[in-house]
Amino acid sequence: MASKMSIGVTCFLSFLALLMGAESVIFDIRKYGAKADGRSDDSQAIAKAWNAACMSTSPSSVLIGKGNYLVGPVMFKGPCKAPVTVQVQGNVMAPVDVNKFKSQDGWIVFQNIDRLRVVGRGKFDGQGEQAWAKNDCAKTGKCNSLPINMRFTSVTNSIVKGITSANSKLFHMNIINCKNLTLQNIIITAPNHSLNTDGIHIGRSIGVNITGANIKTGDDCVSLGDGSQQINIEKVKCGPGHGISVGSLGRYPNEQPVVGVTVRNCTISNTMNGVRVKTWPNSPNGVASDMHFEDIIMNNVGTPVLIDQEYCPYNQCTLKVPSRVKISNVSFKNIRGTSSTQVAVKLVCSKGIPCQKVELKDIKLTYKGKEGPAISVCGNVKPTLSGTLIPAACTKSH
Repeated sequence: MASKMSIGVTCFLSFLALLMGAESVIFDIRKYGAKADGRSDDSQAIAKAWNAACMSTSPSSVLIGKGNYLVGPVMFKGPCKAPVTVQVQGNVMAPVDVNKFKSQDGWIVFQNIDRLRVVGRGKFDGQGEQAWAKNDCAKTGKCNSLPINMRFTSVTNSIVKGITSANSKLFHMNIINCKNLTLQNIIITAPNHSLNTDGIHIGRSIGVNITGANIKTGDDCVSLGDGSQQINIEKVKCGPGHGISVGSLGRYPNEQPVVGVTVRNCTISNTMNGVRVKTWPNSPNGVASDMHFEDIIMNNVGTPVLIDQEYCPYNQCTLKVPSRVKISNVSFKNIRGTSSTQVAVKLVCSKGIPCQKVELKDIKLTYKGKEGPAISVCGNVKPTLSGTLIPAACTKSH
């Protein structure tokens, strides 16, 4: 599967290069009134430049040149008449005051666009420091009341390359209802104390490829929601944060299956968890299958390998009723490094629907602590075992 996925990514990038290689018309936002002084609101200038580019019948570029741009909520909306590139060289800054967003749940929104490129070495700075204190879900229950830095909705055959997302008020990048979208060589950064600032969240999307990323944040580096299919994640450096997660799944009715996830050649450091699949107990029926985690280095990671079908943050669920999300065909291969907790491998599946076809191969995770060496905990699962396994598989039952 992995080799086929790589071939698919290469072909897709070649397709984009051919598709967008034509000379483009440049729409410089300064010519539309942008001041680039870090104080004036440059939202309208960006909107006007985008509208002109989107109406162009030949390939075009919106240029956000060097400088500091204070920008309120901006919608890059299609469909467009030809491929459009947004070239970001400057520092685009969000308003600090969350009241500036009113009902907006996204700061920079790309919607209903085919053949989009967002490229450059520029930065989207959410200036979220003041917002994080207001985003303690355990206390307020209002995680979704703050804007996401960058939202991609119904974007197809597109690429995001080289840009930085910093200090988002909520998630950094939210990818919903997208198809054939590649994120390449991106940087995401926020301090460890920034609550609910997932680096990249993907949901109800097909063919999303993350090929190179450096993600430092206060929540999951990458999280996959329901409907994530044919997702390829590789060459990601994650940490601090909560690791790379499938889920949580099973909280809402009518969730779509998660099928075909590959996470490989990643390094995860100083995170709460490593690679994990998490579902809520007392859930509606659901499916998560064909998920493969391989060639991953763990540095001081809490529970580097984890399936948790009793995921219950803030005690907002009924643990006595098992999850009805069926997990199957999952592999963890060539995962090595150090665990910051004694439980280095934890596979806790549903009592109602035990996990099927779970494989552990060549796991070497060590722990140095007063409790003793690393252990592996299992519940409602009988994994297939091969290669060297440290700790030995299922040394304790859940």
